[in-house]
Amino acid sequence: MATTPAPPQAPPKPTWDPRRPEQPFPWLRPTIRIRLTLLYGGMFLIAGILLLSIIYLLAAQALNVGSDLPFKITEGKVTSQVCDLPGQASPDVFNRAMSECVNEQRQHALDSLLSRSLLALLGLAIIAFAFGYAMAGRVLSPLGRITRTARAVAGSDLSRRIELDGPDDELKELADTFDDMLERLQRAFTAQQRFVGNASHELRTPLAINRTLLEVHLSDPNAPVELQQLGKTLLATNERSEQLVEGLLLLARSDNQIVERKPVDLAEVAEQAIDQVHAEAAAKGVVIRGEQKPAVVQGNGVLLERIALNLVQNAVRYNVPEDGWVEVNTEVQHGQAVLVVANTGPVVPAYEVDNLFEPFRRLRTERTGSDKGVGLGLSIVRSVARAHGGHISAQPREGGGLVLRVTLPV
Repeated sequence: MATTPAPPQAPPKPTWDPRRPEQPFPWLRPTIRIRLTLLYGGMFLIAGILLLSIIYLLAAQALNVGSDLPFKITEGKVTSQVCDLPGQASPDVFNRAMSECVNEQRQHALDSLLSRSLLALLGLAIIAFAFGYAMAGRVLSPLGRITRTARAVAGSDLSRRIELDGPDDELKELADTFDDMLERLQRAFTAQQRFVGNASHELRTPLAINRTLLEVHLSDPNAPVELQQLGKTLLATNERSEQLVEGLLLLARSDNQIVERKPVDLAEVAEQAIDQVHAEAAAKGVVIRGEQKPAVVQGNGVLLERIALNLVQNAVRYNVPEDGWVEVNTEVQHGQAVLVVANTGPVVPAYEVDNLFEPFRRLRTERTGSDKGVGLGLSIVRSVARAHGGHISAQPREGGGLVLRVTLPV
């Protein structure tokens, strides 16, 4: 029976990341500073054009361009070095020639006034835009401090504060509110870390005591068969509880940004994970293959090893009963370190892929067996990858299985 292919999913919308580097040309972005600069400069330019138009109209009205002369020549001789006046003519011809000459001079004066005013307006507009840009930067400088503090907080530095000085205006109120929020967040994260530390001790100790008592009773050769079977069942349940506690604690710790980073080669991490899972893969008849090329990243080696181990373990455990394989590859692509784990296995619908990264979420009921983990593997992988500034993606394979791709910055 042919299966209907799943409809293609729309690509996820990009989310804002405060740790993302600045764009190569930040002054080209339509920032608030640019908009305020254009607003200040545009208002000045419009006001200058209106003022220039009013001055031009008033000057034209005062000069009476096109009107007749307020005087007339009745007799005598008139000479001019500017106008071309007739040498010998009647008074009417002289008056008409002088009127044309005066109107021409008036128009020339208005044209000169207009051109020089436009040049002056252009110069003043440049000064106005520069002044508006500087003033907008000064007015918006508190927002820059808030943004830089937000970026630092996104890097898990909750001790940073804005501590904005200046007048008690809206920007200072915003900065103080942001500082209060950071203070509450820091207290909450500190309480969470304290809880994680206490839970680590309080939950591990009784489980370790239970495991010791069970192992002691199971080592008694005179114990009844029913008691030994019950002890083995309880021991397996206790081991599962220990795995659950370890997974929850690791998930809580890996949600924070990695502060201390060291060079870690993903190829070595993947090889160690393969060595640890090799015996389990051989027992299940799963072949592990692939090529591990050097891919050095800056991060925590223990957490990165957990990424590779969880992915390889899941690929081996959730595989086909016969002729299964797992492919593990590491390399550097486009300036980023990449770890790819692909495997054969059951068919995974495309709409179920995102649910696999949620804690305690599994694909089907057959994935809830106690021998296959506690349902935190991919959640831990995603959390650790985010803590290192990377991400993980999953795609269903044609024919069954998944292709998991972890990308980390070099």
